[in-house]
Amino acid sequence: MKIKDLFKNKNTVISFEIFPPNKKFPVENIYKTIDELSKLNPDYISVTYGAGGTTQDRTVEITNRIKNINKIETMAHLTCIGATEESINATLKQLKNNGIKNILALRGDIPRDQIHDSKFSYASDLVKHIKKDGSFSIGGAFYPEVHFENNDLLDLFHLKTKVDSGTDFLVSQLFFDNEDFYKFKEKTQKLNINVPLVAGILPVTNYKQIQKVRELCNAKIPRKFQTILDKFKDDPKALEEAGIIYATEQIIDLIASGVDGVHIYTMNKVHVTRKILENIKYIREGIKEAK
Repeated sequence: MKIKDLFKNKNTVISFEIFPPNKKFPVENIYKTIDELSKLNPDYISVTYGAGGTTQDRTVEITNRIKNINKIETMAHLTCIGATEESINATLKQLKNNGIKNILALRGDIPRDQIHDSKFSYASDLVKHIKKDGSFSIGGAFYPEVHFENNDLLDLFHLKTKVDSGTDFLVSQLFFDNEDFYKFKEKTQKLNINVPLVAGILPVTNYKQIQKVRELCNAKIPRKFQTILDKFKDDPKALEEAGIIYATEQIIDLIASGVDGVHIYTMNKVHVTRKILENIKYIREGIKEAK
């Protein structure tokens, strides 16, 4: 099924994101993680790259397993910066051959001191190229707090271009203040960006994560959440519990406000994701009954 159609059939789509194998997390562990996450019945699972767009070759393999072995809808991330038209076409062919119908189209990190194919300078260029094929539902990314490389107006302009190029739905970068998401949604409505907006939620379960978050996307840490992190930073179990509860509260508020979808950045932590889903069990059942 194409993910764009999920939004027509449900009040709130619940999805997970996992990252591919690395030196600390071998492929065997990935498969175990997928098996356990599948038991939580997400609407789909997306597979990202490693840092800097690495491990792209494993994305097709893992999405294939999720789709055809675990029988869960899936979405492959695809970056275009530094890619050639031939390499993009080769990946699209692989995805089609494996029955993958959904792609999250991303620009990716700009490589240092490398010349890249000017055909794919922006995510919108990739969206246009994928759209020609006609086989895929295309997702895009957005920053509720504005992309750190742009200002507010420029960021919205690029987002509008990306949607007009054929993006079917948008998934947000992580954020910790729901008001930022709601304010951004109001801005998109004024620009007639009328595609589903999915809220990306990261459960913070250790103090080191915050530094990484700041380095990767410059996400704002609300004073309330910073107080929690500072209070329990030397108590790992307490901090994990507090992080799970904070993410749960974000999700409950988003669902109550009628959000199109919630995308949980699982960081491959099954027990954390499971606890969050347990916390919203009856809310989730209510979503299903409401449609």
